[in-house]
Amino acid sequence: MAPNGPGTAQPEHKCCGVVEEAREKRAARRAKAQPWIIRKFAIFMTVALTSYAFYVYIGRLCVPMIRRDPGALGGRGMGIGFLVVFSIFGLIVIWAYEKIVFTSPGYAKDYVQKSPAPVIKKAFPTWWDTESEAELAAARYQSTHPPATQKEHKEQERHHTQSSMRSHAETRDQNVGITDAIPPVAAVRAKATADKGPASRPEQAEQKPMMFTRKPPTTPILLPEYRYCHKDGFQKPLRAHHCRACGTCVLKYDHHCPWIGQCVGARNHRFFVIFVFWALWFWAWTFATLVGVNARAASVRSDLFDIDGQQVAIMVLSGLFVLFTVALLWTHVDMICQGQSTVESLGVRRMHEREQRVLKRLHSWWDFRGKRQTRKQWDAEWGRVGKEGHPWWLGSARANWEATMGAHAWMWFLPIGKSPDDGLSYELNPRFDAEGRWRPRKEWPEELR
Repeated sequence: MAPNGPGTAQPEHKCCGVVEEAREKRAARRAKAQPWIIRKFAIFMTVALTSYAFYVYIGRLCVPMIRRDPGALGGRGMGIGFLVVFSIFGLIVIWAYEKIVFTSPGYAKDYVQKSPAPVIKKAFPTWWDTESEAELAAARYQSTHPPATQKEHKEQERHHTQSSMRSHAETRDQNVGITDAIPPVAAVRAKATADKGPASRPEQAEQKPMMFTRKPPTTPILLPEYRYCHKDGFQKPLRAHHCRACGTCVLKYDHHCPWIGQCVGARNHRFFVIFVFWALWFWAWTFATLVGVNARAASVRSDLFDIDGQQVAIMVLSGLFVLFTVALLWTHVDMICQGQSTVESLGVRRMHEREQRVLKRLHSWWDFRGKRQTRKQWDAEWGRVGKEGHPWWLGSARANWEATMGAHAWMWFLPIGKSPDDGLSYELNPRFDAEGRWRPRKEWPEELR
């Protein structure tokens, strides 16, 4: 048996040091922006694929028709018509692509000065198992304890973890899944339930448990400590997020798009939607005409017809791009009408998923009517998730659309001018408090209830 003396601690300490060093190196690599050639590589691919589509469609389909070659798939009139329509769509796509590639999404570093990190004043040790217990403990802990130092925080967390493990080991399986059996939680819950003083919640007895009702996030997203970017060293503007690929904070960050070699944000989101719209028409026309003329030729002269392999390649490619652009366009139009970016829509999706889990607890799988009634009750109390419950919802789909795409119809289709969104000034939904928390309907302004 190996001795359990001081000598055995050295290898363990060394191993922990290696693991910690590996983690630090990985974090440093993730903090760096991707090399320029990697971020822009997809642009060259896009240009190459589009150029190949032009060559095949014009050189191998339209030109033989116009010259009336023996193996042409149509007459001169058809060839000229196909060429004109394809060229119009192609030129608009190139125009829109050039606009989105060379238009910056807007970077926070150009408008915000570096500043020291704010002090988090509401920190408390979170060794509880669920959101409800953590929230309840937070109120009691803050009213009776000063903020703990980092060393004290780690010591307390280790102590309570060990005590909870010992408690579960002694009671075996009797308290599995019951968080009130953990001594710190049981003590806090008992004290909060018995306390009838001014620090307790007057509505606590009337409310359902958190696992059976709608519970909007309580994070004060507008406070400085929640908007500070430790990688860039400044407080981010509203709706800005840090892009790991670009290595900087982007104004109204939507997503990083490899096909354009940069992020989609406040200043170029409009041009991105316009590009996707015209790309859909371009590839749909290419796919439909190639499939149509080849199918007709195969049915008319099945014995003599020899399909062009390069046209087949473009048919497959254009079909895939049609499916991709349809899904992308539908998603972005829907998110813009709801006043959300792709990042913000993930938070809305998480709320919907949580409510689905709660409804499963409340109702049987076949009780669709009961689920609808419960949702109506929640909406009557709070408003709709993703609409009244979104901090940047402007009140209607039209207002949200115009805030990103512009007030004039020509701005929705032509890649000219500038985006109406500057990425710096946003109107907060009045259904939220000043710190960015969703309020119940009874606390809304009178005219919005």
